[in-house]
Amino acid sequence: MVGPPHGEDAVLVGVQSALTGRTGVLTTARAMSHFGEHSLGWLGLAAAGALAQPQRRRAWLAAGAGAFAAHAAAVVIKRVVKRQRPHHPAIAVNVATPSRLSFPSAHATSTTAAAILLGRALGLPGGLLPALLVPPMALSRLVLGVHYPSDVAAGVAVGASVAALTSRVAGLDGASDD
Repeated sequence: MVGPPHGEDAVLVGVQSALTGRTGVLTTARAMSHFGEHSLGWLGLAAAGALAQPQRRRAWLAAGAGAFAAHAAAVVIKRVVKRQRPHHPAIAVNVATPSRLSFPSAHATSTTAAAILLGRALGLPGGLLPALLVPPMALSRLVLGVHYPSDVAAGVAVGASVAALTSRVAGLDGASDD
């Protein structure tokens, strides 16, 4: 017999109880999940930006490379850590996943890297795009019941680290223009 949820399971149940009954929440969370799957949505945006702004192509391509690298890093970490996704019966799983591995959230990882690097490509003030994009993606992973809060927090940290490394490797540190 399984008891009531505790710890991060209880947090997930609380988030789901508060949000999933609201109009459009699950539909939006699922759409975000599909957009972020394997970082494909971020890769598409980076490619479109590189085509639309050839004068900033290096920054746009770095954004795509960083989003992909962040996703790859999350997959490698998942295979090392092998933490299983939430599975308490009180947690509703509201989207299919490509694996049963949970830590870190690849969606949070690639979204963080993409948001930081896309913000740079767009010439936005530092932190603006991540502040707009990362919290909704992170929250969507909880609403969908596929990650623990610590999975998304770790994903954000890994994504920020990959974005910083990508900026250095691409020579974008301190660059205001390409």
